[in-house]
Amino acid sequence: MFKSLITSASVAALGFSAASALADSTEFSAVSTSVSVAPVNPQFDIFAPQERQSADRIDYTAWSEAMNYLVYTMGPSIREAPSRAEATLGSRRIYGHQSRYRMEGNRVMFSFFNDELRNMVADYRLELEQLGNQIDITTLPRNEQLAYWLNLHNVAVMEKIAQEWPIRQPREIEIDGIPFDQAKFITVRGVTMSPHDIRHQIVFRNWENPKVIYGFWRGEIGGPSLPSDAFTGLNVSQVLERNAREFVNSLRGTQNRGERLQISTIYDEARPYFFVNWPNDIRSHLSGYANEEVSALIAKTTETEAVVYEADIADLAGGVREPSYVEVSSDGVANSFRIPRGTARLLREQAQRAENAREQRGPRTGTVIFNPISLPGQENNGEVD
Repeated sequence: MFKSLITSASVAALGFSAASALADSTEFSAVSTSVSVAPVNPQFDIFAPQERQSADRIDYTAWSEAMNYLVYTMGPSIREAPSRAEATLGSRRIYGHQSRYRMEGNRVMFSFFNDELRNMVADYRLELEQLGNQIDITTLPRNEQLAYWLNLHNVAVMEKIAQEWPIRQPREIEIDGIPFDQAKFITVRGVTMSPHDIRHQIVFRNWENPKVIYGFWRGEIGGPSLPSDAFTGLNVSQVLERNAREFVNSLRGTQNRGERLQISTIYDEARPYFFVNWPNDIRSHLSGYANEEVSALIAKTTETEAVVYEADIADLAGGVREPSYVEVSSDGVANSFRIPRGTARLLREQAQRAENAREQRGPRTGTVIFNPISLPGQENNGEVD
């Protein structure tokens, strides 16, 4: 069923609706020219959002359906490092994830990819590129544009990691000798670009709200999570908000060492665009998303350093193909399905952590996202999170 559903997503591929569209959700403003940013490549000027915008929208339903099966949700961080991973019985080698951050951030199930699925992801990236050639992305509503660039970036990252898996750290991947994050293997409107270019030359240059940084998945545990649904013009603001809160309140986002507030290195990357008055700007930003525990941590620290990051792959198996597997069972009955021992250990740890969280904090409440529909004669009152 998993394979057939994913394959059907590749057939559906990409839909573009140019019919009458819904009213736009909360918009992000343009970057102020007074902000000091990294060197600008004028080739990317053609992707600056235009003031005159259409009401067209892009349909990412096919990709959302695929993501529902490809992404394993780990749940929110409880800010507790797991115990040391132990070797399996009869072996000295420890397979699977061993990082202190291994219980945080969603995972892509690369170990279950086959050639057909890898090709589907590659084809979808190409179709997103073609869509950018067929329509003028800059005339779409701003949130539609943002969703397009976030999805293109994340699909491209997933594609390259899937092609190279098994690999422990995505940063080891190179294309013609160039780290894949900086390799220009994406082409839209004749402009070749890398994932790094999409972040710096397009989104960071043209959006001023720093929560856009939480939409970029890097394939590594240390970065923001990959949502289990595609970004759309209607949900992008809310999903970024949710990703921001999860990341800021996780160990990979914020921790302390004495009086020093230690934060993720992704904030240093975004610093020239969003946090020019460092460290005041970043502390203010973090405080806006921090829960009670992290707010207290920010308040009691006096220094700020961006030194936290985990480069291990954001998958279930730790980027390795294990020689041994365990049978999956339900209510004591074994199923005809096997998973690597390291993956089984991670899932057991995740289940135990979830149980501990329930005991400590009570039943978990979910987040409901409501996408409003503007009827004739009614004005859009904004989305309800």
